Amino acid sequence: MKIHLKIWRQKDASTKGKLVDYDLDQVDQNMSFLEMIDTLNKQLILKGDTPVEFDHDCREGICGSCGMMINGQAHGPVPGLTVCQLHMREFAANETIYVEPFRALAFPVKRDLKVDRSSFDRIIQSGGYITANTGQPQEANAQLITHEIAEAAFDSAACIGCGACVATCKNSSAALFTSAKISHLVKLPQGKQEAAKRVLKMVAQMDAEGFGHCSNTEACEAKCPQGISVLNIARMNWEHLKAAIFKD
Repeated sequence: MKIHLKIWRQKDASTKGKLVDYDLDQVDQNMSFLEMIDTLNKQLILKGDTPVEFDHDCREGICGSCGMMINGQAHGPVPGLTVCQLHMREFAANETIYVEPFRALAFPVKRDLKVDRSSFDRIIQSGGYITANTGQPQEANAQLITHEIAEAAFDSAACIGCGACVATCKNSSAALFTSAKISHLVKLPQGKQEAAKRVLKMVAQMDAEGFGHCSNTEACEAKCPQGISVLNIARMNWEHLKAAIFKD
């Protein structure tokens, strides 16, 4: 099938970008969206043009590297998918597809569809860890954890840090990402000792990075490829309130 693309091209964060038109013929409907861009890039390279830059790694919906706005939606029109798992059969022949980078103050454009998401790394570095003694590892069954608690922690830890929650939020909030990282640790006994310091540091870093406040529209959960629940945000707010009251 034939498709028409309008792709955002931008040299770097300080350069003004624009949408550029491209036409592709003979697009296989079984191609993934990233394979389609690979095909476009091959044509651009053969013509001596600069290929479109975008983030990708595993292409299995696991790593969270891929991320772009497709027709105004983070990761595209299909719920529960990353861009690399989106296929061209979701689009109609001769359709015009708009492809843009994630838009957020804390995600500056590096080039074309690539954005700098190192702000997420700095949030994790500020407190998203536990202190553990080095040396002989502890027996795994030394601390008994119920199945319900373990599953709840895994549900929060499933966040892959793709940034779709930020891109789809009208306030560019990182509350879902940050709360998932806080929640999966605070639910487990290993993470309770530093829970108060952790939530205060991570929320402060989130604010320092320039992310907005939670919009309470739950758009983040709707576009999260892992279905991370907004209940994590409620837990983060509760933990932050406790830590702020009793920190002295």
